[in-house]
Amino acid sequence: MSVPVCFFASTQLQFVWNRATDTGRIIICVLAVFSLFAWWMMVYKANQMTRAKKLNLHFETEYNRQKNVLSIFDRRLQVDGCPMFAVYQEGCVELDTRLKSESGAARKQFISLKSMEHIKRTLEGAVARESIKLESGLILLASAVSGGPFIGLLGTVWGVMDTFAMVGMAQKADLATMAPGVSAALITTVAGLLVAIPSMFGYNFLVHTLRVRTVELDNFAQNLVSKMETEYLKEE
Repeated sequence: MSVPVCFFASTQLQFVWNRATDTGRIIICVLAVFSLFAWWMMVYKANQMTRAKKLNLHFETEYNRQKNVLSIFDRRLQVDGCPMFAVYQEGCVELDTRLKSESGAARKQFISLKSMEHIKRTLEGAVARESIKLESGLILLASAVSGGPFIGLLGTVWGVMDTFAMVGMAQKADLATMAPGVSAALITTVAGLLVAIPSMFGYNFLVHTLRVRTVELDNFAQNLVSKMETEYLKEE
């Protein structure tokens, strides 16, 4: 009768855990918590960027249908969580402010080149703020990628040090004495790699997605400025 491989694996892990030092167990628990936070952040950021992509697509489709650049703004449409809409909204608020007459009763037909430069800076700031929102939290994954293996290595070095100390006190250096302690020490390095490897793939994917979203926002802001200049900039 064959015994499942998973039984041997669980038995080996239980044996190694039982032989691990208190320091090693603490480091493994810290890495486990770190891994949970890293996985949560990867799922959260992936959902956030996927939602941003869908909302951007829907808003851009609606925006391209409008004949006037302020049409959506005048309709008081709100699209929460859409980075492209946030950029559009800030730009239109600034344009609307520049178009308002002193009495505030009606809009002027044109704005000056200086006013348009102010609008461009407003849009640049809006793009930067939305990019920072999408980027927030990625530092946790970067820390998991770079810090996980070192924390695991710390546990391994500490465990090996304790093992050699025990061998020195026992004055008996055979395989039966050293192997359990060394294997218990090495498991912390394994735990560190199990934190770092998934975080590395997730981080690279999210950074690439962030760059794509940022380029989309930049392109949209340039397109928005072009439309504003075409419709409202007075030719000298």
